[in-house]
Amino acid sequence: MKSFHQLIFALLLGCATASLMACSDDEPTQDPTGLTEKEQALRAAVIPYVDNTVLPTYCGMADAAVELYEQCLSIREKFAAGTLTEADVAEAGNTWKRSRKYWELSEAFLFGPANTHNIDPHIDSWPLDKNAMDALLSDIRSGKPWDIANNAGYGLLGFHSIEYVLFELSEDGNTSHPHNPANYTAEELEYLVAVAKDLRDQCVLLEACWAGTENISDVKQAILEEADLDYGENYGEMMKGAGQAGSIFKTHQSAAEEIIQGCIDIADEVGNTKIGRPNTASGQEDRNYIESPYSLNSIEDFQDNIRSIENSYFGSIAGDASISDYIRSVNPALDAKVRQSIDAALAAIGRIPEPFAKYATGPEATEAVEVVGTDLVNTLNLVMKELGK
Repeated sequence: MKSFHQLIFALLLGCATASLMACSDDEPTQDPTGLTEKEQALRAAVIPYVDNTVLPTYCGMADAAVELYEQCLSIREKFAAGTLTEADVAEAGNTWKRSRKYWELSEAFLFGPANTHNIDPHIDSWPLDKNAMDALLSDIRSGKPWDIANNAGYGLLGFHSIEYVLFELSEDGNTSHPHNPANYTAEELEYLVAVAKDLRDQCVLLEACWAGTENISDVKQAILEEADLDYGENYGEMMKGAGQAGSIFKTHQSAAEEIIQGCIDIADEVGNTKIGRPNTASGQEDRNYIESPYSLNSIEDFQDNIRSIENSYFGSIAGDASISDYIRSVNPALDAKVRQSIDAALAAIGRIPEPFAKYATGPEATEAVEVVGTDLVNTLNLVMKELGK
């Protein structure tokens, strides 16, 4: 049996292959002759970063979000027919985790479309406001008018609102299990379907904005057309074509710096906000500042954020050119330090017990704040300085 990591790699490789086939006619035609050695090296790194890291990650996330929406439709239909089982809810929960994993693996590249189109806050605002969520669900159950465009707000949309409807915590908070089908109402399943559709649309939009709408599947193109969400953007080509007309990147160095800044931003967020804020809680709001608490997915979320840094810096496929190659050529000690810092961050986060909500103030979390929020951030800042020389 393949390991989970092998399966994820296979999915990434499959999406990467599809993306490369779709985009092969659109590769930048820039001749590297005349570029400095540094620019040639960074150009060589940026192209596989887009093709083999960003595009397959967003492709996998969108594929899973499409599947999740279909499963939520099935949950609603089976509930109406009286045939809904816990296994049906569990299946949707597993698909949620799969799409969620790809999202967390993308958080080192939240620049560009995820930022400019507000897709990040739209699908991943947290922590979930439990009181507001319960009030909304109560209103929906009582038949009060509700519309996703006017009544929810980002805080009650996206991954974490779906998580709240699909997962439940045990009474002691130590385990997570699928929501009891008997406790659903038809009205709140209407909400689940609406939010799952919205998540699907935003995930497909994010893939399209990086790959170009013409390079995603026909099914996904139809989704965007129905949602009127096609922006006609191809951010990936703009990044690969740095220095060419139409690109916002004047040099491949500026593209590489954008990549590293994305890594710095998520390392800082994981260390000093996701782990650090509840770790140094000064009030109830900070103690409840927990990501993915109902699925008990917090630690995996944090580690996948670090893996998104790893993939961005070292590349996702062995043998690909990467920013690591360039840094190693000019400062091998720093390149080795990046590897050491990433490995230390993954290990430190892995030592925090789950449920994170119960151990956020413990010594393991305190250590992770230092290792991720200070050490890894400082190391990545050194990489940025090296790129700027």
